[in-house]
Amino acid sequence: MPELPDRAQVVIIGGGVVGCSLAYHLVKRGWRDVLLLERKRLTSGTTWHAAGLVGQLRATQNLTRLAQYTTALYRGLEAETGQPTGFRRCGSLAIATTPGRLEELARGAAMASCFGLEAQMLGATEAAARWPQMHAGDVLGGVFLPEDGYTSPIDTTQALAKGARQGGARILENLRVTRILHAHGAVTGVETDQGVVQAEYVVNCAGLWARELAAQCGVAVPLHAAEHFYVVTEPIPGLPHDLPVLRDPDSRTYVKPEQGKLLIGWFEEVAKPWGMRGVPEDFEFGHLPDDFEHIAPLLELAQKRIPALAETGIRLFFNGPESFTPDDRYLLGEAPELKRAFVAAGFNSIGIQSAGGAGKVLADWIVDGHPPMDLWDVDIRRVMPFQRNRRYLQDRTVETLGLLYDMHWPFRQPASARGVRRTPLHGALAAAGACFGETAGWERANWFAPPGMAPRYEYSYGRQNWFEASATEHRAVREAVGLFDLSSFAKFVVEGRDAEAVLNRICANDVAVPPGRVVYTQWLNERGGIEADVTVTREAADRYLVVTAAASQTRDLAWLRRHIPEDARCAAFDTTSGLATIAVMGPQSRALLSRLTDADLSNAAFPFATSQVIDLAYARLRATRITYVGELGWELYMPSEFAAGVHQVLVEAGADLGLRHAGYHALNSLRIEKAYRHWGHDIGEEDTPLEAGLGFALAWGKPGGFIGREALLPKRGQPLPKRLVVVTLEDPEPLLYHNEPIFRDGVLVGRTTSAMFGHTIGRSIALGYVENAEGVTPDWLASGRFEILVGTRHVAATAALKPPYDPAGARIRA
Repeated sequence: MPELPDRAQVVIIGGGVVGCSLAYHLVKRGWRDVLLLERKRLTSGTTWHAAGLVGQLRATQNLTRLAQYTTALYRGLEAETGQPTGFRRCGSLAIATTPGRLEELARGAAMASCFGLEAQMLGATEAAARWPQMHAGDVLGGVFLPEDGYTSPIDTTQALAKGARQGGARILENLRVTRILHAHGAVTGVETDQGVVQAEYVVNCAGLWARELAAQCGVAVPLHAAEHFYVVTEPIPGLPHDLPVLRDPDSRTYVKPEQGKLLIGWFEEVAKPWGMRGVPEDFEFGHLPDDFEHIAPLLELAQKRIPALAETGIRLFFNGPESFTPDDRYLLGEAPELKRAFVAAGFNSIGIQSAGGAGKVLADWIVDGHPPMDLWDVDIRRVMPFQRNRRYLQDRTVETLGLLYDMHWPFRQPASARGVRRTPLHGALAAAGACFGETAGWERANWFAPPGMAPRYEYSYGRQNWFEASATEHRAVREAVGLFDLSSFAKFVVEGRDAEAVLNRICANDVAVPPGRVVYTQWLNERGGIEADVTVTREAADRYLVVTAAASQTRDLAWLRRHIPEDARCAAFDTTSGLATIAVMGPQSRALLSRLTDADLSNAAFPFATSQVIDLAYARLRATRITYVGELGWELYMPSEFAAGVHQVLVEAGADLGLRHAGYHALNSLRIEKAYRHWGHDIGEEDTPLEAGLGFALAWGKPGGFIGREALLPKRGQPLPKRLVVVTLEDPEPLLYHNEPIFRDGVLVGRTTSAMFGHTIGRSIALGYVENAEGVTPDWLASGRFEILVGTRHVAATAALKPPYDPAGARIRA
């Protein structure tokens, strides 16, 4: 056995397909001192028993881009390395047996056109012709992706490992990493059962063991194993050799042709978590006990879909573990808790089709010091610390395996492991009819059911049961006054003698303002992309309050802390849990608040974008005049123990002013009518403030500049080939969600990034990016005929740079 070296530039823990892909791509980037350590033998954890499906169409643009890269990589890997991979391009067919599923497939196929992925919508007869062995009497249609296929998991991993070795990487098997070593907030190496290896970078690709290994060094890697079942049939006479992979999500079934046999697997609605007390250290090429009773109902459905199965024997009944994350998206990137500690884990049964792209972008991230594209969908910085909780993970995993093939309805909420984080107003909002959704573990009121209606979602692609209730909330904010519980928003205090200098370098806007001023700003990376979208309130000469989105809490705090110089007299701490936030918004908000405070709320005494500490009812709180809905209003920040009392008096005092509770669906429809951006949808690290129409928030001339300024300077004042625009449908019936293709004069020019029905303007409205090599200008937008592809239908639309509602912003300064 090769000797364990004393040090390496990079240590990769885990020899599955993802770890080997990372090693392969690191040497492709020119790094030679790469050491991969595998506790047993390559692929022996979960890779070896994967079905090997290679599909490209994923839920989002960037995940699809990674899957497309994976397919292209596997297609040429054998020719490059000399190692057979078993890759075969046979296409894949997904079928629909319900109208909702057909709509889901159609919208997915439309999204695929945004990034050049061929996806053919088929009628029922065409779908049946692609898979003549299936019963198609109940099939309504399907989508065929000709570039999809399958590969051999073991052979493909060995090919990646061979390519890594050819590039200089060392791969050692039968060597267990027992601990990740660290000091002063950064990794220093690994401890193994055969000695210590010093390292600049450590990457946790340990699969089933990744959670426990990460926990030893304080990193949260929330994943949990579940049992996954498939069968392999005996040979089926007459089975065509060119059948595509078949996906029947309404029956929770996938079918892979395999040398005259069929591999049939399932993602059942109620899964079986496994390894609740940890995964055994000696687990290698492991099978779990058969449980035919558990999977029998789905096998019966598969036999109805493929009648030949009823007369075919089963050669193999397999049950093996796969690891799942709480949101069914894998975990990738540098851990926020520990510098130079990277993670690639939790691949939710799609590790084979994700490994090529994941390995490439993670290698780029390590080598270049930043991700090569917006990876927020899978970025480990979305994880909340509580999510490492074993009981939470076990309970959520019961649901997450099945979600892979469940209906991906708009606004769908998880049903398991709920009630983790509750605001101080939770009980009062529930009594008011709130229907709660979940974000970052928070229970948040998405809409309020009127009397006689149950606060429960009824999902569809059309107008869901809460549509009119949310419309009423929306109109109350526009016409009277609405109350939002925004306590889940993340809040950080930045304090110290150097707080101004530190924040002014991080923020693109100028925060060297008098106390009591509020600054809207972005945090940029060195390439000019948007890392965060925040408001900064100067509370005192040496103290600021930063407010950002709930989902960005971990990411933004890590970004902030890592950009505070070590010698700065400045500290940042999270005060989210200590401060409740109630937003009072609408033309009657001043009248309502004036009933409860002696403070002067007039424009002269309390102008827009200012903040004051006031007495309101029995509380002393911070009132900030700012808005995310485009109306006159205030956000009220107070210690959490005061929130219930303040809420009660607001409700009582606002009854005759038309006060209504409003939820996050109304917040979304209101903000989109005003074209207010949302980080993670409309803006991200690949988008610049200039492209996003946020140039007004750039303080070009402030002393010391800001991170990203040098990258943006050459683009200042120049025509921009990419711009964020507001797109409004002309037909009031169709609904938009996001990732719908945008056409101008019949040519694909962009895609939507977020959308909602605008109840004030009476039709669906979206934000989205469009591109034109000569520049996206008002004239170019006005001179074209725009359409949005909604499923299979092209719908006429208008596109503009300014919002359709109150474009001058007069109402927020009323």
